[in-house]
Amino acid sequence: MSAMIGLLIPLEGFPPGVHSFDSKPLFPEWGPAWFWVNNHLVQAVIAAALVIGFWMWMSRGHKVVPGKRQFLGELAYNLVRNSIARDILGHEYRKFLPYLLALFSFILVNNLFGEFFLFMFPTFSKIGYVWGLALCSWILYNGAGIYKYGLFTYLRKATLPEGVPVLLWPLIIPLEFLSNFIVRPVTLALRLFANLFAGHLVILVFILGGTLLLESGQLGLMAAGGVSVLFSFAIFALELFVGFLQAYIFTVLTAQYVSSAVAEEH
Repeated sequence: MSAMIGLLIPLEGFPPGVHSFDSKPLFPEWGPAWFWVNNHLVQAVIAAALVIGFWMWMSRGHKVVPGKRQFLGELAYNLVRNSIARDILGHEYRKFLPYLLALFSFILVNNLFGEFFLFMFPTFSKIGYVWGLALCSWILYNGAGIYKYGLFTYLRKATLPEGVPVLLWPLIIPLEFLSNFIVRPVTLALRLFANLFAGHLVILVFILGGTLLLESGQLGLMAAGGVSVLFSFAIFALELFVGFLQAYIFTVLTAQYVSSAVAEEH
């Protein structure tokens, strides 16, 4: 248990809080200009490498009767292809499927890092990485709409639904612009960040608090500590589900935004 604590938070960082999420520069002796090379950046790069390696591995040696490896790959692929891309985007889904598949895989792997003992930290509990993903999705759905309709036609479709009376234009246009271009990426990012941040902080509190109670030497406190530590494993299981669910939701919403951007009517 003490080894797990060391992975979760250094002793000098007790009690757990927002500072528990601080990045640690890997080369501090190189000066402030290199502080961006930190443990969480390396974690995100490892996740990207794992995703690329996984799908390259899954794309080789396919057979008519799939083995376990091919079955696993097809299961993951069909989840995104059938239940997200094809169902939401219709006949145009193929051109967006690679991005959606990479997006889902990348978010899921980074979320699972929060339960993996070598990392014990979900990458997307750092808000900067979430803003980056939201920006990519924002560029995708707006770019798709502009590519299909042209800039000015797309802006008109995105900010002025058909059939709105002229008198309501001064009210509807700012609201639609705010909704489609500002609120969507902000809520997309904050939803993922808040769930991962809160979940990891709860785990920190239960594990560290339970361990300190176990080491108190008082029977009643030790019993409470034991319950706290045992309950933390249930939270770990819940976080596994939350990590998958948030990857799925982020990908579904991205597909929906693309679908609304390229739709004939808004």
